[in-house]
Amino acid sequence: MIKPATLDRIIKAYDIRGLVGSEINEEFAFAAGSAFARFIEMEREPGKVVIGEDMRPSSSPLADAFSDGINSQGLDVIRIGLASTDQLYFASGHLALPGAMFTASHNPAEYNGIKLCRSGARPISQESGLGWIKSAIREGTPIVNRPPGRSDSQDFLHDYVDFLFSLFEIDFSKGRRLRLVIDAGNGMAGHTAPKVFDRISGELFPLYFELDGTFPNHEANPIEPSNLVDLQDAVRRNEADLGLAFDGDADRCFLVDEKGDLISPSALTALIAAQELAKSPGAKIIYNLICSRSVPEVINESGGSGIRSRVGHSYIKKLMAENKAIFGGEHSGHFYFEKFWNADSGMLAALYAIAALKATRKSMSQILTEYDRYCQSGEINSKVDDVEGAINRILTTFPESSHHHDRLDGLTVEPVDSTQWWFNVRASNTEPLLRLNVEAKDEAKMVEIRDQVLALIR
Repeated sequence: MIKPATLDRIIKAYDIRGLVGSEINEEFAFAAGSAFARFIEMEREPGKVVIGEDMRPSSSPLADAFSDGINSQGLDVIRIGLASTDQLYFASGHLALPGAMFTASHNPAEYNGIKLCRSGARPISQESGLGWIKSAIREGTPIVNRPPGRSDSQDFLHDYVDFLFSLFEIDFSKGRRLRLVIDAGNGMAGHTAPKVFDRISGELFPLYFELDGTFPNHEANPIEPSNLVDLQDAVRRNEADLGLAFDGDADRCFLVDEKGDLISPSALTALIAAQELAKSPGAKIIYNLICSRSVPEVINESGGSGIRSRVGHSYIKKLMAENKAIFGGEHSGHFYFEKFWNADSGMLAALYAIAALKATRKSMSQILTEYDRYCQSGEINSKVDDVEGAINRILTTFPESSHHHDRLDGLTVEPVDSTQWWFNVRASNTEPLLRLNVEAKDEAKMVEIRDQVLALIR
């Protein structure tokens, strides 16, 4: 019996995630597979599901149980085995089938979970299916009067790599030879990166390519600065042109330049937007509201149309589909591509950065000068007992009489008589946290506003 409180805890806004054993176990995976089968039948999706799994020790047994749950309802599955999340999205898009990826992404080793999508890699969130699936799990697995479905296996790694390179006009095997460092963090980039970078002229310096879901070297969470130290050291030591760090399921990629300095995901968003708009003038680009102001500026300068979004992949993908946008970027390191079924791919974003290096003799830091125009704090999380009280203190200190207030997602504040700075505070959906992002024209102003707002929050 799966407790309702457990379901409420592990079925989150965009995916399913929890502690292995006590929350995510084979009983739950079977029930989730059965519920997902009934959901896709109700939605008149194709009656077959493609399933991928990461390198965590629990992923394969959980995927087995989930597959059995789908088969129990008379539907078939295709198992693609070890895969990055964007490789699963490729299979879902290529086959036009709903999919399930077993991963806990950047979370520590004791976690696992499931990312679900409709056919064509379309996202499933709490509002678009996860809520229904939670109710179906709670009600239990029905017995159906039809034969069980089949389970087949198919390897999509080669096709996935072929598809990524088909999206570019350049030949990566020719031209400028690059020195590249990749930190796979013992995650799924250790599975996909060797096949991708075999096709790029240059020298590869791999870090932690051994698939190991216990993460013996560091957590596969590159948004934390401490997890980038080894990459930065290796870039400087090997005089590399670029360093890349992937999270556990390799759907996110963070970059460091030839100096070992972190490249802002906003700057990479602007770079990719400019590249895409050069091929598709006037097209629409989605960016989330904590991206740097440089992003909409570059979009406008490149002849495109920028559309501001809430934070979160389901919002970005929905806006991309509704507006037929060609690209979307998030400051958290997620990058979405129309040519990739509006899904996110860290590997594809990395190839855009490498393509930019291939096209010039400039260094990465020189290339990014025109895209990285402001000083940013990065996202700062604060545990807050009284979120509403903290927001009220901010509103009192930065009143609407002298500041613009925007509530698209949390609270965004900027002065009415200046464009020197802005900040955004957003409450976490799952924890008693407030998330702060600050940007300003110069570092001194950014630090001043950051410290002022943090004092109000804390």
